[in-house]
Amino acid sequence: MNTFNKEDAKMVTLQTQVDTSHEDMIHDAQMDYYGTRLATCSSDKNVKIFEISNSQHKLLAKLSGHEGPVWQLAWAHPTFENLLASCSYDKKVIIWKETSTNQWEKLYESNNHDSSVNSVCWAPHELGLILAAGSSDGSISVLSCNIDSNVWDVKKIQNAHSIGCNSVSWGPVFPPTNFSYTPQKRIVSGGCDNLVKIWLYSESEDKWIEEQKLEAHSDWVRDVAWAPSTGLPKTLIASCSQDRRVIIWTKSLATANQESSSSGWSYNILNTFDDVVWHVSWSIMGNILAVSGGDNKVSLWKETPDGRWICISGLSQTNK
Repeated sequence: MNTFNKEDAKMVTLQTQVDTSHEDMIHDAQMDYYGTRLATCSSDKNVKIFEISNSQHKLLAKLSGHEGPVWQLAWAHPTFENLLASCSYDKKVIIWKETSTNQWEKLYESNNHDSSVNSVCWAPHELGLILAAGSSDGSISVLSCNIDSNVWDVKKIQNAHSIGCNSVSWGPVFPPTNFSYTPQKRIVSGGCDNLVKIWLYSESEDKWIEEQKLEAHSDWVRDVAWAPSTGLPKTLIASCSQDRRVIIWTKSLATANQESSSSGWSYNILNTFDDVVWHVSWSIMGNILAVSGGDNKVSLWKETPDGRWICISGLSQTNK
């Protein structure tokens, strides 16, 4: 375990500061696939989209449709044109579509939960237009779209986490090992039961089943992130918790594509921080992990060739 030392870390350079003019706390900010547009959401119930160019930014659209604080956003892959998902305390998931330049409309509104929807995440585009959402009602909903007819099918994982589900993240589509290989759908989730769970969609049973239960955290799991496939013979999941720890879960790809009752997952504690850790996010190449928490700092971590995780950069969020 490596203790984060801000004196030893290189500082990230602040390149752009965006004045969103949200009227309340901002809960999420997500860049699109090309890194040219930024979507933000807030307790003011609104979603905003900005154009980011060099050090300049311009408001392109304001999306109003939620009736409560908006917790999280997710851009779909550009294969499906310009789609943005949002989830809210109002129990709704809204999928927004850009119908013409900077003109956005509701494509679909989901009302499948009995409590706040806390997390949304799109599946890898190879699997189709599929969105997962985790809710405080303890369930996970999976929304699949028939693109030609815009008909949405919803499947629910009931009682995925007792007390509530805080985060969902899709597993990557692994490179085929043979010509008969069919990509498998997997989701990792984190909840208020202190657990990280992996869910596998069973084609034969037409339902989601609990494939694995990962136990190591001692308090609510606030976020989970499955690393993109990097071509390495292993897959990684990061989780963070109110117990102030970030944990890296590792499994060999030799067993990752197999339905098995044996775990195969091992874990390392990346670090124990000074405050609750709210969010973990992988770089697009899956080799750098960003961590942010209640200490108002963002730190970047990378695995060394000998398997150790080191802090390569830190950013204090107070230097605005």
